[in-house]
Amino acid sequence: MSITTDNGEDFAQLAEPFRRELVAYGYRMLGSVDDAEEVVQDVYLDAWRAYDRFEGRSSLRTWLYAIATRAFLKALERRKRRPLPSDLHAPETDPTARVLAGHAHLAWLQPAPDSLLAATTSDPATVVAARDTMRLAFIAALQLLSPQQRAVLILREVLGWSAAEVAALLDLTVAAVNSALQRARTHLPAATDSLAQPSEQGQRELLDRYVAAFQEADVDALLAVLTEDARYEMPPFLTWFDSSAAIGAFLGAHMRGFGKTPVIPTTANGQPAVALYPANRDGQHRLHALHVLTLTPHGVGRIVAFMDTDMLRRFDLPEQLPNPNTVIDVGAALRPKEAAAHRHP
Repeated sequence: MSITTDNGEDFAQLAEPFRRELVAYGYRMLGSVDDAEEVVQDVYLDAWRAYDRFEGRSSLRTWLYAIATRAFLKALERRKRRPLPSDLHAPETDPTARVLAGHAHLAWLQPAPDSLLAATTSDPATVVAARDTMRLAFIAALQLLSPQQRAVLILREVLGWSAAEVAALLDLTVAAVNSALQRARTHLPAATDSLAQPSEQGQRELLDRYVAAFQEADVDALLAVLTEDARYEMPPFLTWFDSSAAIGAFLGAHMRGFGKTPVIPTTANGQPAVALYPANRDGQHRLHALHVLTLTPHGVGRIVAFMDTDMLRRFDLPEQLPNPNTVIDVGAALRPKEAAAHRHP
């Protein structure tokens, strides 16, 4: 049902084209697609109520972004930041140690389907930059910034607003905007994925080897595809590891227990990802986890294994595989897409 303004213009028709990119903006700010969609829904309601006072001094898109930015900043006053396990404490050095579960009130960073990435740009020339600003490491690093620094960085360096435009939106001076941007930049280099990525062919080969390791329950093959300083974390568990030796020892025990595991390659946050379907006790192959991979020229450098399958409902993944022997197109995971039992590993 459309929302019609008092002056007869169809507000929904005018504003709807911007909804998905506002959700993408909100995801960067809040670290959660769920939270972003909730806030954007309220933004559209507020904008509809205020539309008769919109004087057209800026574009409708800019006006909506102004309302959304204020709403996201307000939401951040009520919500705690969404971390990854590596943001909270040091890695576990003993792969046989008990895995620690996070507190029930702890809200984790969520993965985002690539349909959200597609909403950020329709220009092929900017798709690489857009993908980089949707990568998990970048989103996680944003959560470490103050809300104002977060907004300034996204508006200036992701969305391309001028310092004057951001200053007017946030009721700051241009000097204050530039200062906030500089402070935000100092926190990002160490936290984001700055390593060069392999060629497309190299990515396909690494993904193929990673998939095969789980499909064959081959621990040695997994170790061979990891970089020596690889990181493995698995929200909602606090425990994480930062070396291939520790990862191999930890995952190896579970891989041997699961046996040969069907895998569906996909993408998340503009990165290769794989969904794991090990057999449970009744022999059914149900969705167990989504591994989001950071690939480097030397191997898989980071794995974030999202274990809470409720987080994965936005992905086009079956809950169960009726035929675990289905042939999967691994290369499809590297092509752009359009469109709650907690276990481990």
